[in-house]
Amino acid sequence: MKKRTITFLDTTLRDGEQAPGNAMTPEQKLKLALMLEDAGIDTIETGFPASSPADFLATQMISAQLTRASFATFSRAQVKDVKIALEAGGVSDQHLVMLVATGSDLHLKNKRNITREQGLAEIVEAVTYAKEQGLKNIAVGIEDASRSQYDYVEAITKAAMKAGANQIILADTTGYATPTSFGDLIRFVRKVSGPEIKVSTHCHNDLGLGVANVLEGIKAGADEIQATIGGIGERAGNTSLEQMATILAYKGEEYGLDTNIQLDKLYQTYLKLKEIINLEESRMQPLFGKYVFSTAAGIHQQGMLNDPDTYEYVKPKDFGRKRQILVSRHSGRTILRHILKDLGVTNDNEVDYLYKKFIAGQNENLYDDLNSFKQKIQNELHNKLEVIK
Repeated sequence: MKKRTITFLDTTLRDGEQAPGNAMTPEQKLKLALMLEDAGIDTIETGFPASSPADFLATQMISAQLTRASFATFSRAQVKDVKIALEAGGVSDQHLVMLVATGSDLHLKNKRNITREQGLAEIVEAVTYAKEQGLKNIAVGIEDASRSQYDYVEAITKAAMKAGANQIILADTTGYATPTSFGDLIRFVRKVSGPEIKVSTHCHNDLGLGVANVLEGIKAGADEIQATIGGIGERAGNTSLEQMATILAYKGEEYGLDTNIQLDKLYQTYLKLKEIINLEESRMQPLFGKYVFSTAAGIHQQGMLNDPDTYEYVKPKDFGRKRQILVSRHSGRTILRHILKDLGVTNDNEVDYLYKKFIAGQNENLYDDLNSFKQKIQNELHNKLEVIK
């Protein structure tokens, strides 16, 4: 089966940065942008140039140094925003101008205080202006699309295309969608737009469904995933870029999908992001959590020592990480037998003694890695004057 390549637009430097505590300097954004490009990201969103001098400068710096990836700028559907975006990033095939359209009646009335007709008019005006400046890549992102009425989504899509846009972004801005409803929305827009227009997903994670919604979206015909490293972003965050890239890498044959992402370069990018924004470390975040490639349970350890595949479907080496076997009060005698065998001790009488001393009596998890625990055992046996062969 011929695979369909899904592109990735990284919005860590714009949508990810908008969340409290995630501010970055232009220099920090540049460093991350170059790491993202090296990891195979297709398009890197630099920021919202009209919103601040910092985003303007970041766009200038990043656009000047990217060699393979495209870059995107964020603008409201206003000519003045587009002008500033073009001043910052210039007019080139590498520059994608993304215009946000107000998608739901709730937002039209209670946020913008404008009518549907006014919303359509500003989209047409902004897209037309961008097209007249010589831009080839113009996207219209429908904000709150998951709560919009289909007739208005259709009207926005058709108006944007007629004015010259070649990409439509469907945003589940508040994490409202479910996989079924978001898949239906993508399917509908794909039917309206036809095959020549690029359709992108942009989902938030308020109900923990960001990844699931995007998966349904690309199965329904979307071409691109907009996501952030570590899933950072407003409120509960955005779709996790690394999780979606891994799903496509591990399940690509099943879904007939492919990607340009190099998984082994994403973790180092995440670590740099974590350092820059002082992101708290998670113990169990998929792929990037502190202990996601570690095990401390005796039953699991027995299987892992015999064959890592028994409890390790996702491979740490794919992300430049290492497997860890940790010793805690949940570990059993198997780990002790393994260490003693490694030390050349064949006397099984030591197992019960060491189990009671180091494992069974512990009220807290030790979380020693295997090497440090092995050293404890070796020291204990020396103290007992046992001969280590």
